[in-house]
Amino acid sequence: MAALSQHPTSPPPTAPVREKTRHLLLRGWCIVVLFMALSGVAWVNAIGETAAAVLTVAVSVTSVVLWLVIRPAVNWRRLPWFPVAYIVWAGLSVFWSHWPVTSLVTWALMVLTTVQGLFVAAVLTWRELVRAIASALKWCLGLSLLLELGVVLFVHGPILPGFVVPAHPADDPIVYWVRGNLFNGGRIQGIQGNANLLAAVCLLAIIVFAIRIAAKAPRRVLLVGWIVLAAFLMVRASSATVYLSAVFVAVVLGTVLLMRTARRPGSRTVYYALYAVVGLGGAATAWLLRDHIFSVLGRSADLTGRERIWQAVLARSAEHPVTGWGFATPWLTSDPNFDGWIIDHEQSVAQAHNMWIDVSMQLGAVGVVLLALLYLAFIWRAWFFAVDRPRWDLRADRPYSPLTLLPTLVAGMLVVQGMAESEPLLMWGWMFVVMLAFKIKQAPLVGVGPIEQRVAIERGELVPDEDGARA
Repeated sequence: MAALSQHPTSPPPTAPVREKTRHLLLRGWCIVVLFMALSGVAWVNAIGETAAAVLTVAVSVTSVVLWLVIRPAVNWRRLPWFPVAYIVWAGLSVFWSHWPVTSLVTWALMVLTTVQGLFVAAVLTWRELVRAIASALKWCLGLSLLLELGVVLFVHGPILPGFVVPAHPADDPIVYWVRGNLFNGGRIQGIQGNANLLAAVCLLAIIVFAIRIAAKAPRRVLLVGWIVLAAFLMVRASSATVYLSAVFVAVVLGTVLLMRTARRPGSRTVYYALYAVVGLGGAATAWLLRDHIFSVLGRSADLTGRERIWQAVLARSAEHPVTGWGFATPWLTSDPNFDGWIIDHEQSVAQAHNMWIDVSMQLGAVGVVLLALLYLAFIWRAWFFAVDRPRWDLRADRPYSPLTLLPTLVAGMLVVQGMAESEPLLMWGWMFVVMLAFKIKQAPLVGVGPIEQRVAIERGELVPDEDGARA
């Protein structure tokens, strides 16, 4: 006979699964690494070249130590081999370089940046990676606004690197870290000290925050506010290259979304042909109307003197067309070979303002081919990562993840930026190419793969069976 009992029959309540403290600290460290890459030369402007170099090396060594301690699951056969080949060729160029010290220093910087990109991709899942990038971008935008605001309110004028207030106005405002233009309508530069670098980070922020909103991240209202701030800073930075990049990113996004609607195998072929015609026609129109377009953007048709720089670099490239003069990304203006070689605004130029021309001078035709293969492979994988429906069994109706849009949109942005800047070869541009290419090869499906499952198991979302697979 059943008896009435006051004791509950359901299992006792348990606390919700929480991330381990060590993983929270690891993700915080990845945000620091990403912030250092995205902030560009902000550390040089703030604490000087020597201290910034020591900090960069210390952060890189810390990441290597963490990698060795954590030992995340990595399939070493699926490295991004074209970036590795490019780095090897750049390192070999030291043996014939006309500026060997510059080659060694800048090559070491590229290796450290590459290691950091591989580290972040290896220890974070796709969701954590996008979230960490968003957090680092928030720090860049927030500090840029605070710095610009502080200079206007407390200094009432421009400041030089090192927070130095100039005693007399400079002959050219290019030497200023912050010009104090927040309220007077001039271009602002943020913590990067360069309007073009700030604008590129702002465009990247808009992309990442929008993806986070589409992925139904928490506090989406705040993300909208961050998008508004990023758009405001991008407009105030007023970079013609970034405006063109934004248009191209919008076209890529529209194309991806259209491709996702294809239901038959031949549907995408029609879309590809249509976009090829539109793309070629648009490129031809833009070239023929470049004078009018750049006048609307407030720039000269030669992209503010870049043609003169390109001619000088190409002339030097022609002297060593196959192997180049030696790796130097960026050009160290302290080196006699670059000090005073090309002068712009009374300053020695530190880049060719075109990554392809830059590489042709440094690493010759071999370097250009390796860079082209690198970007072709990255764009190819990023494209199908975005347009193909996630599938690893017979089920063919799984929903697309908004996170898969990030690599292809970043690729489109960097390709356009590389036409007028060399930044895709260093700092966050190079790091993101390596990081995203490596992540796609290690985890081609969001939420599926060794590192994706390992973190889920730590959280208690998955239970490993006796063979280590998810149950």
